[in-house]
Amino acid sequence: MSLQKQVMDAMKVAMKAKDTQSLEALRAVKSALLLAQTETGSKEEISEAEELKILQKQVKQRKDSAAIYVEQGREDLAAPELVQAEVIAQFLPKQLTEEEVAKVVDSVIAKTGAASMKDMGKVMGMVNSQLAGKADGKTISTVVKARLS
Repeated sequence: MSLQKQVMDAMKVAMKAKDTQSLEALRAVKSALLLAQTETGSKEEISEAEELKILQKQVKQRKDSAAIYVEQGREDLAAPELVQAEVIAQFLPKQLTEEEVAKVVDSVIAKTGAASMKDMGKVMGMVNSQLAGKADGKTISTVVKARLS
């Protein structure tokens, strides 16, 4: 089942349950997917990798917004953002733990022979391509920095 179909089904459930937070998040996902699909000017389906990038971006935006709201002492605004992030995250594959990411990073470092922070870009590129959608960039970056420093 395509991601758009899954999002539409979840929207119907949210409408029936009168769950406004979920509905708002799902509408944002649907909108982002439609924009990406029509961006090229064709009606072709977007790839699964593109869909994952869009979902990750949506989750990251909401988490970043929530962090800013918490910094400013506005927990009342942060809570809905976190709820929406969770709703969107349910469409992402299971995220890897930091230990699992570290194993992949170690294998890439061994494969490339990276030894210093100068090689971080090369390592990040390879790890990101292997873990697309399975781990966020911040976690990967943290592990790579720890291993190369």
